[in-house]
Formats: sequence, C-alpha cells, structure tokens
Amino acid sequence: MNGGRAAVVSGIGAYTPPDLVTNDDLAQRLDTSDAWIRSRTGIAERYVVAPGTATSDLAVEAGLRALKSAGDEHVGAVVLATTTPDQPCPATAPQVAARLGLGQVPAFDVAAVCSGFLYGLATASGLLAAGVADSVLLIAADAFTTIVNPEDRTTAVIFADGAGAVVLRAGAAGEPGAVGRMVLGSDGELSHLIEVPAGGSRQRSSGPVTDPADQYFRMVGRDTYRHAVERMTEASRQAAHLAGWGIEDVDRFAAHQANARILGAVSERLGVPAERQLTNIAQVGNTGAASIPLLLSQAAADGRLSAGHRVLLTAFGGGLSWGATTLVWPEVQPV
Repeated sequence: MNGGRAAVVSGIGAYTPPDLVTNDDLAQRLDTSDAWIRSRTGIAERYVVAPGTATSDLAVEAGLRALKSAGDEHVGAVVLATTTPDQPCPATAPQVAARLGLGQVPAFDVAAVCSGFLYGLATASGLLAAGVADSVLLIAADAFTTIVNPEDRTTAVIFADGAGAVVLRAGAAGEPGAVGRMVLGSDGELSHLIEVPAGGSRQRSSGPVTDPADQYFRMVGRDTYRHAVERMTEASRQAAHLAGWGIEDVDRFAAHQANARILGAVSERLGVPAERQLTNIAQVGNTGAASIPLLLSQAAADGRLSAGHRVLLTAFGGGLSWGATTLVWPEVQPV
C-alpha cells in the first residue's frame, strides 16, 4: 500500500447554521414538550438551515475552517459524506471543491447515512495509500431537516443540521493523528429500518408518489435502537483490539450522537466511564454524517479532547451501516 502510507489528521473544523431551535419551539407545533424530548433523546436544542440553504453551504464553511486549521490552501482530493446532497445529480462534492478554490481536484460524495464520516475516513485513507493524493479534505455535512417530516414528532425532535471536516495528509501509521485500522459493516436486509422510500429510481420507475409521507425520512425506532447498540458495541471492541488497546486504554470515546439512550447503552456495555465519553447531543442534536467530526472539533476547542488522548470512534446509520476506528489525537487547533 504505497509504502504503508497512513491518513493523518492535520486539521479540523466545524460549522452549524445560525438558526437555533429549542424544544419549546418544537412544542409549539408538535404534540410534545421539553421534558418529553429530553427524557427520550437527551436533546435540548439544535441548529437548522434557513430556507434556501443547502448542504453545500454547510460543507464549504466547515471545509474552510479545516483548511485553515491545517494551514493548507490546497488539497489533492475532496470527499463529502452526506445523505442530503444538493441534487440527486450531480454529486455535491465537486461544487464544494470549486467554491473552496481547490481547482479541478477529484471530488465525490460518499453515502452511508450516519456512518458517513467513518466510511469517508476509509475512503480518504485509500486515496492516500494508493498515492492518488498527498492530502484529502474529508467533509461530513447534512441538512437533515430537509428530509425529515416536520409533523413527525418521533424524528423532527431528533435530527438537525451541521457539518464537520478534517484534512488528512499522508504520513506514518505510528504517528499522532494516524487513523487506525477500520472496522466497517452493513446489512442491506434491514435497509427498511432507516429509509426515505421515495425519490429514487425504484419509486420514479413505478410512477408518481402516492403517499406524501414517503418523501420523508422514516425510522423504525425500537429495532434501530437495538441494532445501533449491538453494532456500535461490537465494532468498537474490534477496533480497539486491532489497535492493541483494551477499553480501559481509551481516553475518549466519540460515538455518533444518535440519542442519549443509545450512547448510554453502548458506553455501559463497553465499560467506558462517563468522564471519558464525549457528547454534544444536548446542544446540537443528531446531525447525521456530521455528528462525529462536529463532536471532535467542539471537544478539541473546549479542552475535553487533547493531544495524546487515545480516541475510539464509532457510528451506526442507515443501510444498515456501521463502523469504528481509533487514533491518538494530534496537535491540531480547531477553527
């Protein structure tokens, strides 16, 4: 693999849109309350896009911050992990690369729903290992509220919008910031648990949408909870083992911010104490693919995550898809 080149984190940035929506705001139009939302999700507030704002707008802002953090004005490729591209065709990443002034670099989207950042890490690592690029800008961005039914209290209270990005450079496997071995998996037989039924080739070839609700995101909550807990727990154990770590060696646990109950269950099964868990779900909600890099950026900025910390990352999303990996946090300053 090209001399064993590894992907090394050299910059990080994040962005949330300015419009803040509290639980009380949602309670004004939904049959819910602040207490109900907090007890079931752990979320107090979230940020949402304004009318006319697209995923690319979030991605550009996060990308600019990551490039500034890395001290880079140019990278060799752009990978965008998203479930909410600006359009079905073309991919959104080339537009983001152009708006960032990166020229005609290879740029493409990765679709793995809430596991998108980890799938993007694996993809970017492959580009670096193969020598396609010496540095890659990986952005995870979702305007998830654009595909959520605003009248469905089971999803409207959970999902939010945001973006996070990292710059990855080619480096050595043993150095700080090097992304460890990846654990990835999927189960398409359970794809119905997390889906947007309409809008793709299957529905379009069958005729007009007959049920307006099919245009929105839907999730089978109880089954999703069970699989999320099982898959993230097992993937985390595998990734730690591949790194030669015991769970007790993990300084910071950064899981996809799905909801507080899932996070609590995974942490309990793994035996990760509360002081080693990174979380921001109360402040930003579930931001889809953006969840992990947004969390890492905020935690590094406020001091919860420091250079030298051994970090375990894990995520679960539609597909079904899941993954985990490890890294030792480098000296990077979030922007």
